[in-house]
Amino acid sequence: MIQTLSDALAERGYDTMTPVQLAVTDPALDAADLLVSAQTGSGKTVGFGLAIGPSILDEAGKLGHAASPLALVIAPTRELAFQVARELGWLYARTGARVATCVGGMDMRDERRALERGAHIVVGTPGRLRDHIQRGSLDMSALRAVVLDEADEMLDLGFREDLEFMLGEAPEDRRTLLFSATVPPMIATLAQKYQREAVRVTTLSDTRQHADIAYQALRVAQQDAENAIINVLRFHEAQNAIVFANTRAAVNRLAARFGNRGFAVVTLSGELSQAERSHALQAMRDGRARVCVATDVAARGIDLPNLELVVHAELPTNSEGLLHRSGRTGRAGRKGISALIVPPKMVKRAERLLKTARVTAEWIAAPGADEILRKDEERLLGDPVWDEEVTEEAAAFADRLLGLHDARAIAAAYLRLYRARHSAPEDLADPDTRAPRPERAPFGPSRWFALSVGRDDRAEPRWLLPLICRSAGLDKDAIGAIRVQQSETFVELTEVAATSFVAALGDDGTLEEGVSARPVDGPPAGGRAPAATPARKPAAAAPRTYAPKSDYSRPQEAPARSEPPQDAPEPMRPGGVKAYKPKGQFQGPAKSAAKSAPKGAPGKSASRSDGGFDRPVRAGGKGKSGPAKSGPAKDRSPAPAARRGGTKAVWGASKGPGKSGGKS
Repeated sequence: MIQTLSDALAERGYDTMTPVQLAVTDPALDAADLLVSAQTGSGKTVGFGLAIGPSILDEAGKLGHAASPLALVIAPTRELAFQVARELGWLYARTGARVATCVGGMDMRDERRALERGAHIVVGTPGRLRDHIQRGSLDMSALRAVVLDEADEMLDLGFREDLEFMLGEAPEDRRTLLFSATVPPMIATLAQKYQREAVRVTTLSDTRQHADIAYQALRVAQQDAENAIINVLRFHEAQNAIVFANTRAAVNRLAARFGNRGFAVVTLSGELSQAERSHALQAMRDGRARVCVATDVAARGIDLPNLELVVHAELPTNSEGLLHRSGRTGRAGRKGISALIVPPKMVKRAERLLKTARVTAEWIAAPGADEILRKDEERLLGDPVWDEEVTEEAAAFADRLLGLHDARAIAAAYLRLYRARHSAPEDLADPDTRAPRPERAPFGPSRWFALSVGRDDRAEPRWLLPLICRSAGLDKDAIGAIRVQQSETFVELTEVAATSFVAALGDDGTLEEGVSARPVDGPPAGGRAPAATPARKPAAAAPRTYAPKSDYSRPQEAPARSEPPQDAPEPMRPGGVKAYKPKGQFQGPAKSAAKSAPKGAPGKSASRSDGGFDRPVRAGGKGKSGPAKSGPAKDRSPAPAARRGGTKAVWGASKGPGKSGGKS
């Protein structure tokens, strides 16, 4: 190992390296492309920091003048990018390295100035790095190593196009190191396309998912899900805990609930700005907050050294989500707990998630109130404060207390003060048994009232009940049966409540506008009446603007005619269909026209006016414009003929004008 990096590890307190760190620092892999399967929290950040050392450091383990970047590290989230930059900062502190970050949500001008001043290692998120490359502020020509951290996460978040763009802009002779918790087909395809004879590195811990994390599946009643989370937080009293939810609304609801119960809580969701996210994480690190409620995407890549507990308030959508959530704890050899809150309807889904993720969970009951109080007593008795040296000031005050109270009273007061600083635990129902409904006491003597609204008025017990209670200040237990009928509703009241109800009604018996009540002798006949079809109401009288119905109710007689109606077709003849021949004025000379037309007036063509064509339309032909020829009208109808495929009506037309007032 390079001496400057080894000295940094020793100064940091690294006595031994994790399996993934040992694997990637093998001297035989100093120049190879790597595809590393490493779970979250396995020390892979330090691992790839050590792996790129031989590619960017000189023989003395130093870095020269900072010009164009020598190494590029791409991370899926801002938090992970900042975390990687911090880790590489102390690891390369003795080499003279300058580390720059380029992440979304930060001032791009500051990042550009940092790149112009020079950086040996650049860490960033895909979108912002691509922006800098396209704007020319990030020079990729001198790159010797590219690292994709959490590569599977970046593909899941839709950064494939950005990754391919950046890998395409990097020099072909650079090293490419892909680190991923899982290696799905998309990762394998990416490695095959952009790596040269990559060496696959799989650590032993990959076959035992999250060996330092104890998985617990807690069966809880549906209505006790949030109460169970409170009890889990109280039982473990972890220094830092994360509660995962699936939506922003759930995050805000849970955070408000925990805050009301006395927990110091912060939130992480997509609606927060980068400054708000940084403040929330810093509050967790310095102890001002102990519980973080977060969504999956918002919590990706965060690293809290003292995170001991992960609670899944809602189950993740897939096994990868379960592993990434749980991987926030149990990091770098520390132990952690991942607790799944599982209502009865989610048991099968939880079992599938655990099986797909290849983890084994212990199915236990959520801690109850008595169990938490006993745990509090154990923590109190094991508190290191009992072993601290007693100062003179504390001894003097203790003597004063003993002079006023006996030791038993002092101990009891101390226990009460201890419990007052913590949220009270919740009582949980058994998830396997339903609480029996309490039996209602006998109703006793009662009286019935009829309300003036029913199904026709859309009356329902859910709005009638509060109306009756408000009208006379009654309790709902004083109201018995409510039977909604078609036009009215019958209500049963106790004798005592009936007296108050009658007094509140007054003389007019009005409950509210449009609703009145009157006493009746008893319930409707036959108990609950079945729904009946509403009676048809008579229609309001209105002036008729149409003929009486009698004119249309009997067949109409055809009017007497002395001749066939105009344009009526002739009867069919055997062997075909008679061609249509208009009647009336189209039948030969029009004598009436000759009498009425003035002398010398031109003859009028007995042709159809069809779209501006003045000549007659022949059978199967087209009309032509032009003057009409004089002459007697001739029948140009074709002879009937049989046609294949059926018969077809042929329209004929008379050629020639009608009789005009002039000489024919």
